[in-house]
Amino acid sequence: MATMNISLPDDLKDFIEAQVANHHYTGSSEYLRELIRRDQARTQLRAILLEGAASPTGSDITDTYANHLQERIRERLARRA
Repeated sequence: MATMNISLPDDLKDFIEAQVANHHYTGSSEYLRELIRRDQARTQLRAILLEGAASPTGSDITDTYANHLQERIRERLARRA
């Protein structure tokens, strides 16, 4: 694992230390890694959404299709319970 040193203003350092204490992180490194992972996931999701928005439109959603989709969702939720 690589090491990276960063400089922070005192107020940000205090904020990170409070987050570590209040959310039971093992240290500031763990907290910052979690923030970076969340940002990576957000960036990936944004790219997927933009790709989908740029793709050609599909067929219209009919009542039959919507009803079938709702039934599949209900079945999956029932299996989880």
